[in-house]
Amino acid sequence: MASYKALTEIVGHEQVVTDPIVLERYSCDHSFCPQKKPSCAVFPHDAEQVQKIVAWARHTKTPLVPVSSGSPHVRGDTVPSQDGAVMVDLSKMNRIIMIDRRNRVVIVEPGVTFDLLQTELAKQGLRLPMPLLPRRSKSVLASVLEREPILNPRYAWSLTEPLRCLETVLGTGDVFRTGELAGASISTTTGVDAKLLPLEKVVEKRRATQDTALYQYGPGQFNYYKLLSGAQGTMGIVTWASLRCEVLPTVRRFFLVPSERLESLIPFAYRLLRLRFYDELFFLNRSHMATLLGKDSQDIIRIRHDLPAWILVVGIAGRAILPDEKVAFLEKDISAFAEQYGVRLESSISGVTAEHVGEIVLNPSPDPYWKLRTKGGCQDIFFLSTLNRAPGFVTTMHAAAAAFGYPSSDIGIYLQPTHMGTSCHIEFALPFHPEDEQNTERMKKLFPAASERLMQQGAFFSRPYGIWAPLEFRRNSEHTAVLQKLKTLFDPQGILNPGKLCFG
Repeated sequence: MASYKALTEIVGHEQVVTDPIVLERYSCDHSFCPQKKPSCAVFPHDAEQVQKIVAWARHTKTPLVPVSSGSPHVRGDTVPSQDGAVMVDLSKMNRIIMIDRRNRVVIVEPGVTFDLLQTELAKQGLRLPMPLLPRRSKSVLASVLEREPILNPRYAWSLTEPLRCLETVLGTGDVFRTGELAGASISTTTGVDAKLLPLEKVVEKRRATQDTALYQYGPGQFNYYKLLSGAQGTMGIVTWASLRCEVLPTVRRFFLVPSERLESLIPFAYRLLRLRFYDELFFLNRSHMATLLGKDSQDIIRIRHDLPAWILVVGIAGRAILPDEKVAFLEKDISAFAEQYGVRLESSISGVTAEHVGEIVLNPSPDPYWKLRTKGGCQDIFFLSTLNRAPGFVTTMHAAAAAFGYPSSDIGIYLQPTHMGTSCHIEFALPFHPEDEQNTERMKKLFPAASERLMQQGAFFSRPYGIWAPLEFRRNSEHTAVLQKLKTLFDPQGILNPGKLCFG
């Protein structure tokens, strides 16, 4: 209990939770990650408290598991891997620190959700690029740090878009800032007494010097922010970050491009990607589109029955300058391209309107989380490849499902071109009934078997959660060795989310 007393002295008695019912929620999620209950959960309110918690953990050699999103969790990355772990729940660090309309940048803490942020940005005529239907309780920073693909590949300059500068507490206990805001963070004191400026002073100095907070490179010639991207909290605990925003469109239109064959849509999509004649652009198969639209399992089955096998969703937008004219010429040109490639733009398909689809995908998922509506549970298999290889991966996934008696018609498929179309996020959603023991056991066998088949075919699991980590890291021993060396520099005692990635 002495160790808990030390934590209460840092954050206050009410912010240290030992209630077994509460801790049970942190011990498991919707993944098949082994269940393990933490010893307690602590709720810091600022970066200084996070720094003190890390210092305490170093002294007591206690594992820390950072978490900022609310339930449901689905990937196992926030479930403790070691006994005695302390959950560092950052959900109460939920300030929107600054919105800069002129430079289209926002600075947020990890507890800020998409629901909250998009509402505040809209008041300034801005919006943040979003992944496909994040849950309402999803932390914006968690999504960005984990490289969830955004719907608009036109503005996806890199796989970490829209992440810019950030502040993190390293496993050494040091506070580290990256990019342009690192240069605005040093106090006037030099030598051993030099300290980072408080965040409010950083923002004040940024405004005075008109720094944009948009340049993420550095300090120096090294892009430190990449070490924290996709790291699952193993390299540091991020306490705030700046993000690039989009100007909110004044005119917007969506179109649906149906086809019974995925191969018929890909050349057309590549043409749009090359010319950048779009805002949103992504593929859904009929099962995933029905899940996106349906309210419950019966509604989903009804909608799915009438949909085409594949739908390419295309969104176009006009902003401040001649918005109506821009949307009109984009629609005309895209329609001409569609005709050249033997496909067609539709405003509605089988009673499903494009505008309704657009309204849904531009907002977070309502409760319950959309992927859990069909059967109550869902396992996702996602990786990076290129769009032209997607049909081959679809064939492999269907074959794996058939081998385990899983109905292919239930598989939801989402293809998201990213990094300006140079690569593609390929995702298979496998809904199942978690309360059905036989159904769950089948999924526990299908999930790893399908993952291995896809990896052998060339799938790159760039975000290796759970069982994907050993599969991916043993393919490249040199890369793994470098990561482990960096881990000893940034977290020498291995207290940050041990057991994840390649960090035993």
